[in-house]
Amino acid sequence: MTSATTSTAPFLKMNGLGNQIIVADMRGRAGRVAPGAAVALNADPMTSFDQIMAIHDPKTPGTNNYVEVLNSDGSLAEMCGNGMRCVVQALAAETGTRHFVFQTLAGIITGDELENGLITVDMGKPRFGWEDIPLAEEFYDTTGIELQVGPIDAPVLHTPSVASMGNPHATFWVEDDVWNYALDRFGPLLENHPIFPERANISIARVVAPDHIILRTWERGAGLTQACGTAACAALVNAVRTSRTGRKATVTLPGGDLFVEWRADEHVLLTGPAEREFAGTFDPMTGAFTRAAEDAA
Repeated sequence: MTSATTSTAPFLKMNGLGNQIIVADMRGRAGRVAPGAAVALNADPMTSFDQIMAIHDPKTPGTNNYVEVLNSDGSLAEMCGNGMRCVVQALAAETGTRHFVFQTLAGIITGDELENGLITVDMGKPRFGWEDIPLAEEFYDTTGIELQVGPIDAPVLHTPSVASMGNPHATFWVEDDVWNYALDRFGPLLENHPIFPERANISIARVVAPDHIILRTWERGAGLTQACGTAACAALVNAVRTSRTGRKATVTLPGGDLFVEWRADEHVLLTGPAEREFAGTFDPMTGAFTRAAEDAA
């Protein structure tokens, strides 16, 4: 993947545990990926995605690149853990470098390609204050807020733990199979609940061991997803806050396993794979694309 100066830009279609990612190379360009282009790319089965990771020239000294994240509906997202792993792998393959420092809407993020090919991203420090998540009203204790699905006297889901991993997350705890819940039905309602002024990512989590969480996520602006890295991070820190797990855990998502560690310095490390699918070029204004000849089916 190399930067271009024509009207089209290079991209890589990648995935992180099945979370579909487009890594768009916008280096050397003044513009950005238009929301309409994102919607158009998502409408084509070949390029449908959960997030676009648009790599721009650095804005801040000491960083390698500025990375803008777009959801499949064209809206901006602060952060995408699976997407950042794809960015690290793409740039590592291009440059031979293994350590990167990125600026994002969520702040400064670092990423490393490990010897075994997995990618670790330092997701920074979680935030738990109601105004930082943010919530629409004050909650002194965000380990469990007043929010439920279903009848008042017999709710299906209730009292989620909420946190920000640069983006807002609500983790609902259950004791049975996470697949027993109609997240495709509850997810859109909860994502857009008035308590979340910037909408929220909605997860259902089951702790099966002190070092193992099973998770499903409705991703803000994208819908049901095979894997959400920031949701995995939020689930782990919320599990620690509610005395459900230790500070290291495997988080099993529909697409596979991620490893999350909440270090003593409060930084959250996310480790998992990233996979290249194919390359091409696209128009950042319209979304019209061409698949690279060497990757053509």
